[in-house]
Amino acid sequence: MNWDDAPADTPDRLVGSAADREDQAVEAALRPKELDEFIGQERVRQQLDLVLKAARQRNATADHVLLSGAPGLGKTTLSMIIAAEMSAPIRITSGPAIQHAGDLAAILSSLTEGEVLFLDEIHRMSRPAEEMLYMAMEDFRVDVIVGKGPGATAIPLELPPFTLVGATTRAGLLPPPLRDRFGFTGHMEFYAPAELERVIHRSAGLLDVRIDADGAAEIAGRSRGTPRIANRLLRRVRDYAQVRADGVITREIAASALEVYEVDARGLDRLDRAVLHALLKLFGGGPVGLSTLAVAVGEERETVEEVAEPFLVREGLLARTPRGRVATPAAWSHLGLVPPPQAGGTSPGGSGQTGLFGT
Repeated sequence: MNWDDAPADTPDRLVGSAADREDQAVEAALRPKELDEFIGQERVRQQLDLVLKAARQRNATADHVLLSGAPGLGKTTLSMIIAAEMSAPIRITSGPAIQHAGDLAAILSSLTEGEVLFLDEIHRMSRPAEEMLYMAMEDFRVDVIVGKGPGATAIPLELPPFTLVGATTRAGLLPPPLRDRFGFTGHMEFYAPAELERVIHRSAGLLDVRIDADGAAEIAGRSRGTPRIANRLLRRVRDYAQVRADGVITREIAASALEVYEVDARGLDRLDRAVLHALLKLFGGGPVGLSTLAVAVGEERETVEEVAEPFLVREGLLARTPRGRVATPAAWSHLGLVPPPQAGGTSPGGSGQTGLFGT
């Protein structure tokens, strides 16, 4: 599969990790401005703190930084904090926006000394631009090609020292020559519920929302380990509490609100449960091929594979095997169903062959 064509989360998913315009506006207001205010990611935060303090003491530009991890964990926020900690401006762009080496040359040539260039989805940058970036990161210069054919001339263009902050959800897709040029690499982990509770309390204070400890814990437990999703759920629960209660978010109010929005106690939404329901009820727990499963839930194959499956696998509700997708005992338990004697081991026909339901 071409990752450039991978689907984003469907826009109506409350627990989707992609950010829409509303999320971007709210995130801008809720983002911490300093490293000390950043919640979670303790290891990355401490290591990055050392890198930035050392650079400031040397009065030098900070090393290039690569941040990897799932969407919504704070990579953009950390890039802005890096710029703030270094008292430098920040330029924000993305890999898909740089399709030609000339696009990158135009951006690099306009940078000022010490400026931070944040390059989101860096793994989706075009190959010619990648190759130009190698020299820019290492030697702070690029060669601009003027003309075509035998008469083409390479004109070296000196660049001021700058800090590149690359963000990627697919670190394995970065070519080694590019990955090796980053002076610091940090991997962003999913958040523990206790950390998400701190995020929710902080956001509630900034949004002027009244919430108790149990209400924050209820939202955190359904946030799939992702601060962006936690903030989104908080806003929807706030709406429910404002319209149907006294405005205070308690555990009961949070649970009732998220039931309305079809987000269950483990953070699964309608699409997630539809995949599990089809796997369990129609195919006896599997194994079943991905295409067959996608047809059963009325979605595209890529949507099931890239949007629903990662969280189901991480939660231990679904397993990918050479013979197809298989439900785990936890999936049967979560939907309140009793597995058949050979659940997950045979096809519904009981022959033990994948046949129609194979990969």
